Parts: sequence; structure tokens; C-alpha cells
Amino acid sequence: MQASFAATLFDEWSRLGLRDVVLGPGSRSTPLALASASCAGLHVEVRIDERGAGFFALGRALASGRPVALIVTSGTAAAELHAAVAEADLAAVPLLVITADRPPELHGVGAAQTIDQLHLYGAMVRRFDDAGVPRHDAQTTWRPLAARLWRVASGIDGVPGPVHLNVPLVEPLVAAPAPLPAGRPDGRPWRIDDEPSAVSGAVDLRGQRVLAVVGRGVAGSTVGALRGLGWAVVGDATVAGTLAHADPLLRHDGFAHRARPDVVVRLGGAPASRSVAQRIATWGAPVIAWRGAGPVSDPEGLVERSLPGLPDATGAQLMADASYATWWEGASEGVERLFDRDVADPALDEVNVARSVVQAATQAGAAVVVGSSMPVRDVEWWAPPRTTPTFANRGANGIDGVVSTVLGVAAGSRAVGLVGDITFRHDLSGLADGLGPRGGSCALVVADNGGGGIFSFLSQATAVEPSSFEHLFGTPRSTDVAAVSQAMGLNSVRVATVDDLDRAIATALERGGLTVIVADVPDRATNVARHEEYARAAAVVAAAAASVDP
Repeated sequence: MQASFAATLFDEWSRLGLRDVVLGPGSRSTPLALASASCAGLHVEVRIDERGAGFFALGRALASGRPVALIVTSGTAAAELHAAVAEADLAAVPLLVITADRPPELHGVGAAQTIDQLHLYGAMVRRFDDAGVPRHDAQTTWRPLAARLWRVASGIDGVPGPVHLNVPLVEPLVAAPAPLPAGRPDGRPWRIDDEPSAVSGAVDLRGQRVLAVVGRGVAGSTVGALRGLGWAVVGDATVAGTLAHADPLLRHDGFAHRARPDVVVRLGGAPASRSVAQRIATWGAPVIAWRGAGPVSDPEGLVERSLPGLPDATGAQLMADASYATWWEGASEGVERLFDRDVADPALDEVNVARSVVQAATQAGAAVVVGSSMPVRDVEWWAPPRTTPTFANRGANGIDGVVSTVLGVAAGSRAVGLVGDITFRHDLSGLADGLGPRGGSCALVVADNGGGGIFSFLSQATAVEPSSFEHLFGTPRSTDVAAVSQAMGLNSVRVATVDDLDRAIATALERGGLTVIVADVPDRATNVARHEEYARAAAVVAAAAASVDP
């Protein structure tokens, strides 16, 4: 009976649009594994480390924009998914998390691989169901159960995110499914029709200076529509088409004073920039949010009005003062020209690594996946605008599983990843399965500065005695990143100049498979100094812009 139950789940999910299944191998999950592998149209990816499997599934969901099923066996295998579920929750990434379990009679008696899996992920999941041991008399509920989980994960009734189905299974675990329970009489998937999109609320912004601050979840097409309204649009590393370099520009007091908008509009997640957040707080301009791109990050509590849907790009009442946006564009382009003229340097540092990654991905038409800590900030603050899909684990902002997320995005496609050396080492197990049988091309760039570089920008760097700082925060490791990659059978190369990095990325994407490119960048103290140099150069542009009234 449980073989039929598992087959019904995947048959219904396949009808609804499921294409990707990520499986952590195990015994108790056998009926689920066999059902997914037997369902036509599904690609089943097997990853030997459940923690990495969770982030690989997250990468597939980011790239495809649809739910991905994630199957693991019972016990600590289920616990290994916790970090990925947390990220999916906060980043609104749709996952169908299916954990096999021992039946009730094996709990509390010392049975192997048995932990309490009920509500294992707490409030991090949008919905939790325990299927119970599958019974013949309950088979009419199986398709509706699958449909409910799909609907919730997809965000049809709210915010997309992870759902959790716990499935107790009994011996024998291998069996052929009986005929599956029928679907709807009309042959359609078992779901309620989607509700119409919400209509934007009425707001009159005519002739006003509008600054839109956008983040995770906002599409490049939405950015284009907002800019068409005469809005200045700045955003985080994951959003295509926004104005670049908002952070270094807004560090300049004179520029920030001139840049004060009449209205701030918020959509999606928040940029990594403290300068942007602090200026919004001190400007005191009204802040309006539209929720159509997903949850709006508002940790400071500044949003005064929250509206459904997206701004109506055809509405005359939203046409803003275009001269303000033009002024912003000029300042942004001025900082960009610095890198082609005054501060160009053939030697690598972390800023020009980020710029090279974005430019190479743009030229190749490949996706970009950016690691947490400094890479996501360097891309947001210093790289040119993104034109290809760009992803980052910006929900919980951890370094957990970032390599696996990169591989999930690249599988069957092409992607350029950028991570730090600590982030790389944190997820070495993700390299073991590489891109998997689907193939693809992935250039994984590792900025190797010998430790946790972001801490050198924080107060700990000056407040803590140097040797203690290195031990507790810098955390240098002697592992040779390139040698580890080669030992795992991967292509690996070290580069020390911008030209070498550009060639290495192009070669990796053309070659196919996974290539680890280790970028030898200056030590962490020098990295801070280089960032300060770039900031001083940007301040000259900001001061010039501040001398002109928007």
C-alpha cells in the first residue's frame, strides 16, 4: 500500500509541474525513492550528503522558479536539512521536503535511525503533515494531500516556501504499486484554480522624486517597468537592471543630502548596504511597500503603507520626476567609469574579482551565484548592473551549503559562482557529486584571502587583540583549495590577474563540468585598504553629483 501512496504523490506532483527531485540515499525512504524514479518526466538527482542535498535542491528551485521535491531517510538525515529549510523559509524558496520515518511502534524503544520528526522544522515550514502509515481506506485523500502541499509551497495562497511531509513506512519497503487512485474526473490536477493577481492600491506619485529600493524576489522586468515610470531604482546583488554603486555614493553626506527622495518605495528583500538603510531612516521620507514580489524586508519598521501586487506601470499617477532618476543614473555611471579609467588594476583584489565574475557571466549569458559575507557585498556595491539571473542565499545569509546551491543552479545549465575560501571549505562535501548526471558548466571562483575577510571590516578587527582576532574571527586555514579540488578529480586553476581570471572563467564555461578557479587576492588587511581606496575614488564622483541639483 505504501508503494501506491508514494507513487500517487509523485504522479500528482508531476501533473502539477514537478520536474526536479533531489534524493539523499537511504533504506527507510525506499518507497519514495522508487516512486520518484519511476515517475515519467522527473529528473532524480542523488546527493550523498543530505545537508548538501538540501542546498542543491534550493539551487534548483531558485533556478527553475518552481517547487523541488527533497527526499531523505529517517533519523539525523532529516535533521541535516534544517539549515536549508531555514534559508528556504526566509528566502521564500519553494521546497517539498519529504522525510521517511519509522512507524509509531518503533519510536521510544531504541530503534536505529529513529528521532522525533514531528514538526522537526518548527515554524520554518509553511505547512506540516504527518501522513501516517499509508492505509487502503485513506487512498482518496492522497491526491488532495499532494495538491495542498504543492499549493502552499508554490505560494498560491500566500508566500512561497518549504513544506514538510513526514511519512512513516513499514517493512517490507520494496513492493510494486497497485493501481493508483483516480484523479479528478476532468483529468486536471487536483487543485483549486489560482486566484487572480491582486491589484495595486491607488497611490499618486506624479512629479515626485521616487527612489525604489528593491531586493530578493524582484524580477528584472519589474525593474525595467519601474525605471520606465521615472523612478530611480537601486537594489541588492540578486536583482538585474538596478543602478549600480548606491552604497559608495550614499556614504557621501553631500550626495545623500541631495539624493533625499520625496518617497521611498520598497519591494522584496533588502540590500546588504548599511548606507542605504541608514539614509532611508534619516531622510524621513514616507516609505511605501508593494508586496507583489514577495515579503518586503523592513527590520527598521519604516514602511508606512503596504499594498498588494506590483506598481501599475501603465498608471499615469505613478509617473515620477524623471530628472531625479537621470541624476542618479549619471552618478552611478560616473563610479562605473572609474574602473575603466582611474582605478583599473591588472592585479586581482576582491573588488575586481567580483566585477570580473559579473562581466564574464554577462558576456556568456550565464547565471551568477554569489556567496554570503563579502562576495555579495562586493557584487552589490562595486560590480556593474547584472543582466543575467543572479542568486544568493539571502534569506538567512549563512555560508552553509553555498557551493551546493551554486551546483544546483548550474546543473543542466551554466553558472558562475563566487565564494570566499571559508565558505568553500564549509561545503567541501558538495564537490563530491559535482554537477551530477545532468551535467552543465560551472566556473566556481574562490577568492582566497586566507580566512574570514568580512570580520576585518567589523569592530572586532580593532577591538580584539590581533592574535585572538586571528584565532577567533580570521580563522585562517592551511588547506590548499586548488589541491583539494584536484584531489576530488575536478579541474582547478590558480589565477593572480584580471586577464587570467577572465580567461579561466571563459574556458571553464566552454569546457563544461565543474572548474574551481582560485583567485589569489591580497591579505585581509590589504583588502580593507583597497576598499577604502575605491570608496575615496567614488566619493569624488559623489561630491561632483552633489554640486548639481537633481
